[in-house]
This record gives sequence, C-alpha cells and structure tokens, in this order.
Amino acid sequence: MGLHDSRYGFINTCLKSLVELNKLRESIFILPDVPPDMVLKQFGEFFFEFCKRSGYDHMLRTLGGNLYEFIENLDALHSYLSLSYQEMNAPSFRVEKNEDGSMHLHYYSDRRGLCHIVPGIIGAAALDFFNTEISMEIVNQTEEEERTGKKEHIVFLVTQKPVFSYKKRNKFSSSPQYIADSGRRIEKQLNKEIRDRTSLVSVCPAKKNHWETIRGIITLGRGKLLRGFDPAYPTTLWIDTKTFCNGLPFHVVFDEELRIKQAGVSIQKIVPGLQTMGIRLDHYFSIVHPEVTFTISSVQKFINSQFVFRTRREMMPESWKQRPMLELRGQMIWMESLQCMLYLCSPLLRTLHELEERQMHIADIAPHDVTRDLILLNQQRLAEMELSNQLERKKEELRILSKHLEEEKKKTEALLYAMLPKHVANQLKEGKRVEAGEFKECTILFSDVVTFTNICTQCEPIQIVLMLNSMYLRFDRLTTVHDVYKVETIGDAYMVVGGVPVPVSTHAERVANFALGIIIAAKEVKNPVSGKPIQIRVGIHTGPVLAGVVGEKMPRYCLFGDTVNIASRMESHGVPSKIHLSPTAYYCLKDKSFEMTERGEIEVKGKGKMHTYFLIRNRTATENEIMGNPIKESDSEHESVQSFHESRIKMIQSSCQQGRVGTTENQLFPQSFNSN
Repeated sequence: MGLHDSRYGFINTCLKSLVELNKLRESIFILPDVPPDMVLKQFGEFFFEFCKRSGYDHMLRTLGGNLYEFIENLDALHSYLSLSYQEMNAPSFRVEKNEDGSMHLHYYSDRRGLCHIVPGIIGAAALDFFNTEISMEIVNQTEEEERTGKKEHIVFLVTQKPVFSYKKRNKFSSSPQYIADSGRRIEKQLNKEIRDRTSLVSVCPAKKNHWETIRGIITLGRGKLLRGFDPAYPTTLWIDTKTFCNGLPFHVVFDEELRIKQAGVSIQKIVPGLQTMGIRLDHYFSIVHPEVTFTISSVQKFINSQFVFRTRREMMPESWKQRPMLELRGQMIWMESLQCMLYLCSPLLRTLHELEERQMHIADIAPHDVTRDLILLNQQRLAEMELSNQLERKKEELRILSKHLEEEKKKTEALLYAMLPKHVANQLKEGKRVEAGEFKECTILFSDVVTFTNICTQCEPIQIVLMLNSMYLRFDRLTTVHDVYKVETIGDAYMVVGGVPVPVSTHAERVANFALGIIIAAKEVKNPVSGKPIQIRVGIHTGPVLAGVVGEKMPRYCLFGDTVNIASRMESHGVPSKIHLSPTAYYCLKDKSFEMTERGEIEVKGKGKMHTYFLIRNRTATENEIMGNPIKESDSEHESVQSFHESRIKMIQSSCQQGRVGTTENQLFPQSFNSN
C-alpha cells in the first residue's frame, strides 16, 4: 500500500490506533509465542482497514476490476499521492501472471523487515474488494543489483480462490464436503449458462447489417459487451508520421540498444538533441521512477510501472541549464514486431509557476492531455489556498486590531469616567440625554492653597504645575478611598461632593473623612518657595443642589444652587489647616463619631452672620484608616480598632431598622475601613 513509508507519520497514526484497540498488545503480550511475521501480517490487515477509514476507500476500490489489476496499479496510486506528499518513499509492486492462474508479486522497498505486512494488506484487499481468499508465500528474497533504489526484492507466490460473502459463510456450513458440493453446483450452473448462450447464438438469425450485429451482441451480453470480446485492427495504420508526432507531442520510440527511432515535436523542442535520430536515450534522460538501471531488460521487467524521466542538465542547451530540469511521466509499451519500446508520456508539472520556470506554454501540451487540466485545476486550488491564507492573515490582523481597539477603548473610558460619573458617561455613550437631577441633601467640600497667589509670583510655572500635580494625585486617591465624587479643580481650588450623583445617607461622614485626609496629605506637599509643607483651607456645607451635564464638546457634570455658594464661602472664610463647617454640616455630623468645636458667629459675605464650627478629628478612625493605608495592628491600637468595629456594626443595624433601602456597607463606610 506504500503509505506506511511516508514521512508524514501515517503508519505511526495507524499503529497508535491499533494499540488503542489492544489488538497488537494482545498479539505480542497475551500470546508471546506468536511469531513476528504473524504480528506484521495482522498489522497489515488492520492497516488496510485504517486506510479505508481514513478516506482512501473509494480510491482503492477503483484501482482495478480484479486482484491482478489492483496490484498492478498500486504504483500509479503512489505516484499520484507523491504529487501532494513529495517526500513520500513508497515501496514498489510488480505482478506477473502464471499459466495456472497464480501470480508472482514482486515487492521492492528501501525498508527491510516489513515485507510480512504485504500479505496482510493484499489479503485484506482481496477479501474485501474481490471476495477472494489468497495465500502468499515467499519464494525468493534477494538484494536487487539492477535497481538504483528499493534494493530489497521479495517475490511472493499468490494463489487465490473465490469465497462466499461473510453473511453466507455464517449462514451455511463450512465443512469440506459442503464446500466441495457448493463448488460443483457453481460449476454446473456456469456450464448451463454457457450452453444457453451458445444455443441462443446458434438459433439467432443472420443479421442484415453491421448495426444489427452489434445490437445482437449487446443483447446477448444483457447491456454489456461479452467476455469474449476481440478488438478489430485495421490492415494498415491510418495515420501518417507527421500527424502522429504532432498529435502525441511527448513520446519516444527506442530500440533494445536505447537508440531513439522517433520522438514527438514538443519533446524535440525541449531537448533539441532528440532531433538527431539514432542517439541514445540514456544520454539525455535519467530514470527517476522506478529506481532501476537504464537498460531495456529493466524497463521490460517493470513495464507495468509508471516511468518518470528527468532531463540531464549537462546535455541541455545553455539557455536551459539555469532552469529546473523537465520531468516526464508515462507508460512503456513494448512493440514485439518492431522490437522497440514506445514511451507515451506527459510533462510532470503541477503549477503554472513550474511551467513558466521551464519557459514552456500550455500550447506545448496536447489538448487531449489531462496535464493541461491538472495544471489549471492545481493553480485554482493554490489560488484558493492563498485566498484562504490571506483571510486567515486578515483575521489575525483584525484580532490584533480588535485587541488594540479594546485597550484604547478602556483608556478612553477611564478618561471619560474621570471627567463624568460612570452612569452618566454610560448614558452619553449610548446616545441618551442625561436629565438634570435634584438632590435634596448632599455635602460639598471646597479647598484651596493658602497664599497661592504669592507662591505663583515667586516660582517658575513648572514648579507650580509639579506642586499642584503632587497635591491632586494625593487628593484623587482619597476620593476613591472615601467614595466621594470629584466635581472639578480650578487652579488651586479642589471641589468634591458626597451623595451626588448616587444618593447615600452617609454623604456628610464621607466628605468629613475626606477633609481630614487631605489636611494630612497636604503636609506631604512642599511649598516650592519656602520648602515647607503647604497649608490648605477647607470648607464644608450640606444642602440641596441641582446637578446635570453641561456642554457637548467638553461635557462636564456640574452642581448648581446656593449650597455650592455657601460651601465656597466656608472655604474662603476658613482658617489655614482647619476644616470649616457650616451649621447644616455640623448638625449632620454631631451625632456621629466626629470631634468638633465651635468657632462662633462670623460675618459671611452675601449671607450675613452664621454660627460655624471646626472639624477636629474622627474619634473611631486612625490616621492610617483615614489615609487608606494598610493598618498595622498593635497592642495599643487594638482597643481602638475593636471599638470601631463595634460602632460600625451598630450603624449597620441602625440603617437596616430605619429602612435605608439601597445603602450598602461600602456606602456606609469608606474603602479603607474595610481593610481589616
């Protein structure tokens, strides 16, 4: 079958499948006395079934109408497969008929020790395809000298006999007497059919013309030609020499001494030396397949094989020496009357590229030669494969672009979410209009840098930018820690809000903890003029606001209302490094765990007199918790942490009792508070 010599691992795949079915293991291990040749024969049988299951069933069935033709055409199958698997090293088969009906099967291979697979493969094919049982025995085993490759030469004697189908063998007795009786019955039935046909022919009246005779023959054969068909040959050959050489442009006739007697026009064009009749064929060509010596006896011995010739580079014209050599593939026909060999061939070309490399054209190939169709079909297949490869490459490029697009989308979303609240940004992305919303209660904070104007007049612009960037990075981190929304920054002014855009009941506590955090964070930012920590003023007010998106080109989520103005006044009327609280902010925090002190009554621009307060600290939270740093528990801090957890549990229970729907623990307590 030859596929077992392919470098593509077909035999390895088959062997793996066989081991998985435990057949080989049973033969080798369970029955250790089984000789290796029986194991290889069993593997050959399985290999045949494996080839059928692998998609070669239809191809194998159509190789020949009987076992002789099947074996005779195995090399042709290997030659076809080698077009796709160019590194395939298949064995070679040659078969000879004997007068007694037996056959001599010649097996040639480069792989020694695998000859016992052949009886398994051939036996399985004979039984499956031709309902014939065969016996094969080795009658000769030599090292072939006349071959240039596949030197191991095994000769099998093949005898065959017909058998019943599998179902019939199970249904009827298999005793020797029954088989003998069945054989006699079959022979008797065949003799009867022959007599009936003979009598039918004898009583058939004489036909009036040629077509009636033909119709009678077809009728006798029940729609098919009779087995005794004899072809009719003309008394003389009705074709002149020119027409023959033009109609078969690739052919060579040579004698027993390999001297060329005749050649087709296209082969003469490619190898001009062939125009000189009488030169030796082996001077201009070498045999690629089968791997035999270039003698008439070797050619006659393998006359049923496909022969592949390759032009010799040293004998080609100068213009051809830089091109790939041309290969011819065809069959040998021995002409007994002339004692000459006819080589009918075609150029062995696979693609238009190979045709162009040899500076040949489609017109050089005869119109009846299927090589034309093979080249064009293969070119179409290559074009389709290239399109498929291009689609795969485009698909991979799209996948990479999609990945990059997704990364850029995430960056854009991160930037958008930094400018707008997430749910507002999502509505804008979906093309929806964001309606302005009224919030009945929220807490707003403003902060700015003390003596910022003086600092700006005494520093380079880059120093101001670096200072503000250092400060705002710390403040931005604290907005995440305490879950407040950063509204905007204008110069040194920093504005946040709690309870907007998502209403929560703990808005005042969140903003108060954030205010305590930025007071601490400001101490880490250096004044570029004095080198000392900067000071900030912080003002907080609680009240109702109206919030919505303003603008299209650079949309901003803005807050409107008197609450914003009062919060700004609390900051501008504040004290450095202090957190200034309005009365409403104080009342929201007074029952919580915050320490506050009265400032007293002050005059507020545009609002008159107001009784204000200062926020001092959070009694139940450590500095690390306020800053969102990892908490290091110690003996001295343990009681404070424990009391904080207890107060947190009480607040959760109180929230649940009051029915604060939608308020989660994360909303009640800043992110840093959950780090324990």
